Amino acid sequence: MPMMRRILSAIGLERRTWSNTGMNGWPELPGPSVVTPATAQGVSAVYACVQAVSETVASLPLVLHRRMDGDRERATDHPLYRVLHDQFNPELTALEGREYLMACVLLKGNGYARVVRGWDGQVRELHPIAPDTVQVRRTPAGLVYEYSDGTGTLQRLLAHEVLHLRHRLADDGIMGVSPITAARGVIELALSEQDHGRNTFNNGAKLLGILKFPGKLKPEQRVAIRDSWASQHAGSANAGRTAVLEEGVDYQAISMSLEDAQWIAARQFSVEEVCRLFRVPPTMVGDLRHGNYSNSVELARQFVTLSLRRHLVAIEQAIHKQLLTEAGRRTYFCEHVVEGILRGDSANRAAFYSSGITAGWMLPSEARKLENLPVIEGIDNQPRQDTATPAPLPYPSKEAAA
Repeated sequence: MPMMRRILSAIGLERRTWSNTGMNGWPELPGPSVVTPATAQGVSAVYACVQAVSETVASLPLVLHRRMDGDRERATDHPLYRVLHDQFNPELTALEGREYLMACVLLKGNGYARVVRGWDGQVRELHPIAPDTVQVRRTPAGLVYEYSDGTGTLQRLLAHEVLHLRHRLADDGIMGVSPITAARGVIELALSEQDHGRNTFNNGAKLLGILKFPGKLKPEQRVAIRDSWASQHAGSANAGRTAVLEEGVDYQAISMSLEDAQWIAARQFSVEEVCRLFRVPPTMVGDLRHGNYSNSVELARQFVTLSLRRHLVAIEQAIHKQLLTEAGRRTYFCEHVVEGILRGDSANRAAFYSSGITAGWMLPSEARKLENLPVIEGIDNQPRQDTATPAPLPYPSKEAAA
């Protein structure tokens, strides 16, 4: 056919290749995106959830305490206090190291750090290990961790030489399972929706139509026509160009927009799906459709109690089990300080402190300490008022406004 010869000669200047050719010469579309920790973070909701949890956990003060006859005090003289609170090792701060381990737990299910002890058996340094390089084996003597260092040498560590943080425990009783592994289909759907939007806009922000031919085409003719049409009309640079058709070819446009396909609504629902995986309120990752003044404080509290609490307790228990000696466990314990992110505004804090001081279970000096204010000598001996400051109403009533 003359038209086919002209098309074949025209595409000689530009031929686009496809990896696979399917039935009757039509190309096979790429399969579903492979979900890995790297590709999963390409979904903004996944990246935001991981950052919200890991950054918050790492920024919370992690304090080693010493038990003191029913009371406690900060064990600032213990070597582990500095490692957990200030500096992981000479190259990493405590925040950087803890943030990396928490991100590994969320994305890969496991976080590892090599433990360096001093002559007295106390922890002096923690060095994070990439989870992809670690193999955990169960032996009669206990767990053995094998990993490849930067030089390619295989290193073997015993259980007491590794800080191992897990997400939900797998069936083998050793490894943890990450949310993106347990719910891979959710991430695949989000990636597919993202690819659909990108490809749609790359192809001119509209769906193409159908080319109707009067006769049957050979497989090579179909490939040639497809490549020729794509080179002349696909892409945003070719948007709006007029197609010239010959030899009885008919073009039928498909009138289906992104709104018709509910693409935007599907993208918004994917954000909620991802947040559900990581147990993070959508408002914490920038989805403010359901956030307002009334529930923002409650959502922040739920973020600590429902999203972070499990991770905080898991870290504290892992440190108690793997970084303290047998004698140290009877004297020391570590705990995250979460009061800073649970506190409300200044009016609510003032009402809380006032009620505690009036009831007698808090001293004024303790309230000043919680507010990071300097010590005032003798403040606890000053006479106190008998009435507590009432908590402020969330909204002024109409009667008060009148």
